[in-house]
Amino acid sequence: MTDQQQPGSHPLRLETQAGEVNARLHPCAGDTAVLWVFGAGGGLGGPAGGIYDRLAEQLRPEGLASLELDYRYPGRLAPCVADVLTGITYLQTLGKRRIVLVGHSFGGAVVIGAAVQSPAVIAVAALSSQTAGTSQVAQVSPRPILFVHGEADEVLPARGSLDLHARAREPKELLLYPGSRHGLDQCRDALDRDLSGWLRRVTATG
Repeated sequence: MTDQQQPGSHPLRLETQAGEVNARLHPCAGDTAVLWVFGAGGGLGGPAGGIYDRLAEQLRPEGLASLELDYRYPGRLAPCVADVLTGITYLQTLGKRRIVLVGHSFGGAVVIGAAVQSPAVIAVAALSSQTAGTSQVAQVSPRPILFVHGEADEVLPARGSLDLHARAREPKELLLYPGSRHGLDQCRDALDRDLSGWLRRVTATG
């Protein structure tokens, strides 16, 4: 789990009636933001050696703010979805009305669940996602959804993302990386390129 704070970011604690949600904001002007969550263990930074931090800082000069969000109760789906909805509400107080959700592993189910509940969400990316808790994946449409998986995933086999992609409605995309494991370290450069490109596309209109 990577958690290295970048120079352009700062930590936050979002207050809720059920406790504090730890987060990290990469601020910039504009009305669009990406909200990033990790897997069942919680934490910040993201897989692939801290892709959330890297892309947040790469995209910030282009007008995309980012909020990395930890969970109050890692591994518990409903409270984690509630945490993401808290993060969305916070971003809206900053004037962000168009929000993309990105989640890894367990976080894939979290962002799918949160997207169904929030009209502020304009797109979703699920990386190495589990299938448990994703029965509503078709309801993300007509918003774009991206599924990413390593074909050598030793924790959650890639057939999970194949199943999610089959159940999702258009617009949808599936990226599979041969030889890459659950943490996506083996495809780090390709994932940086592909995910940042997708984020630019889905935030370019609207």
